[in-house]
Amino acid sequence: MSSFGIVLFLLIFGMAFWMLIYLMGFILPFWITLGIFEQLKPKRVFEDKEIKE
Repeated sequence: MSSFGIVLFLLIFGMAFWMLIYLMGFILPFWITLGIFEQLKPKRVFEDKEIKE
């Protein structure tokens, strides 16, 4: 039963490790790129409600 616990621990640790690698490799750069593009977009001076009135 002790070996089953060790294998289960290593399995969960391995899945968490690869999930962190995936997040740091793909999701984090994607999130940073979206944030940069959001900062570079021109801001609206007036909101849509103010233009209609």
